[in-house]
Amino acid sequence: QMSVSIENATLYKKQFELNQAYQRFVPHDFINAIGRQSILEVKLGDHIKRDMIVMFCDIRAYSAMSEGMTTEENFAFINAYLQRVGPVIQSHNGFINHYFGDGFIALFQGEPESALQAAVAILKEIESYNKERVSNQQQPIAVGIGLHKGPIMMGIIGDNQRHDANVLSDAVNIASRLEGLTKIFGANVVLSENLYQALGNLELFQFRYLGRIKVKGKQEVMSVFEMFSADDDQVLQLKQQTLDVFNRGITDYFNKRFAEAALSLRQLLDINPDDKSAKRYLQNAARFMVEGVGNDWDGVEHMSEK
Repeated sequence: QMSVSIENATLYKKQFELNQAYQRFVPHDFINAIGRQSILEVKLGDHIKRDMIVMFCDIRAYSAMSEGMTTEENFAFINAYLQRVGPVIQSHNGFINHYFGDGFIALFQGEPESALQAAVAILKEIESYNKERVSNQQQPIAVGIGLHKGPIMMGIIGDNQRHDANVLSDAVNIASRLEGLTKIFGANVVLSENLYQALGNLELFQFRYLGRIKVKGKQEVMSVFEMFSADDDQVLQLKQQTLDVFNRGITDYFNKRFAEAALSLRQLLDINPDDKSAKRYLQNAARFMVEGVGNDWDGVEHMSEK
């Protein structure tokens, strides 16, 4: 009887370890979200649909960086980076659903503020990481973060031999496009109007309205916002200092008062010459002052880049 008891304990331990190992590949939060307690209960076709917040995060210029590293150095770098940001996601009631080399897709189920707080914490963590990299004569890194709130379909897809935990949602594609806008507007974090309107306490963060965008592959027009709370101290101070003049310039721009908009944006750039968003709208305003715009002009930017 003693040997049977030991054998059962050993079997239980192996099952527990196996379950723990599986959860490193399929997040336990994903399993719970589709109504299962363990990966052992999961069946092909299990699914759920709910509104969630999607974070799409990507390292900028990683391809160029990776070319100067060996395969071993690439994996060591990516894992060192992800080991820093992964716990940040978890501590803000989110989970990473998918890794794609130099980036990841994370999902948040709770209060929308949690996703923005996670973005701030990630950028602060990277700021700390960069100090280590510079001290080791390594190149600092930068990331872009896109955030969107929308319906998510989560479930188990595949065949009888191979299952995969997957997310099927246009919200993921939108978050990806928003991350792409960070490069165009020189921002760290760009979020959609859907998420912005869902926030209960806007005073917790600092935002700038970036305009109305139609991104590649999408028909709908989105209003998008920059969240600059986690910019480095000098940039943050400059954006705070010029926020009123930026908003005035953008308002004039969308009301076709291009001369007034150009005046405000030129004034801003005298204070903060590296403001990429202000530069972009100043260039547009200057062009429209010369070329004019049609009666149907609505200021929507058609973004051809992903």
